Amino acid sequence: MPDVLYEDNHVLVAVKPPNMLSQADATGDPDILSMMKEYIRERYQKPGNVYLGLVHRLDRPVGGLMVFARTSKAAARLSAQLQTHDMGREYVCVVYGEAEEKFTLTDYLVHDPILNRQVVCEADAKGGKLAILHGRCVAQRGGTSLCVIKLETGRKHQIRAQMSNAGLPLWGDARYGSGMAGQQIALWGFKLTFSHPVTHEKMTFHAMPDGNIWNLYADLLVVPEDTDEKRAPEQIHIQQEVVQKLEAFDKYPEVKTDELL
Repeated sequence: MPDVLYEDNHVLVAVKPPNMLSQADATGDPDILSMMKEYIRERYQKPGNVYLGLVHRLDRPVGGLMVFARTSKAAARLSAQLQTHDMGREYVCVVYGEAEEKFTLTDYLVHDPILNRQVVCEADAKGGKLAILHGRCVAQRGGTSLCVIKLETGRKHQIRAQMSNAGLPLWGDARYGSGMAGQQIALWGFKLTFSHPVTHEKMTFHAMPDGNIWNLYADLLVVPEDTDEKRAPEQIHIQQEVVQKLEAFDKYPEVKTDELL
């Protein structure tokens, strides 16, 4: 069962494990939306169908934070925040190569049906969509870089496609890089910020990945106390030196998309 970090009568925040669907599809594989509905049904002994609105998605191989709406009003208000970019979603990833300390990638992406992936195209290409992301390199070890990404646009596979095109493919990404069987793509939604749909309180949540390649940077993605007990998601934090770099995202100048057309 996915970890639930917060819940009230209006919203529910949970951590989607890697390789789990955000929403059910034709495969019939487990998905977090159905699991959270069942969680609510059992916890509150609700008969019949349980309402839970899917506000946003994470790609199947990507783990991290997701917020769900427990009422239709909350769903509408959270979706509006997503559309106006008032909902903050930030990601941490490990890439091959040496990333610059600060970078912005601006590309146009289009779906290639033959390769079955997003590819960078010319601005006037049919179906091309503008894709902008901002990034910072937190550390470099063993031929890899630990980067934090903030999206300005939300395109399918945007981080994976743009970082690969920049010569920095994600570790474990077989579709856009050189990942091998058994590797888990190193991309994780670690920070989620939104205004509560009813109280309007600003809410911020963090959840960090571990295991596999993440262990290379374990000293930067740590728990306060050294303990053998299973760590609770709310105890996980980022070291102060990393927090300072994340906060620097606010210093990026606003990119005027109309100037790029």
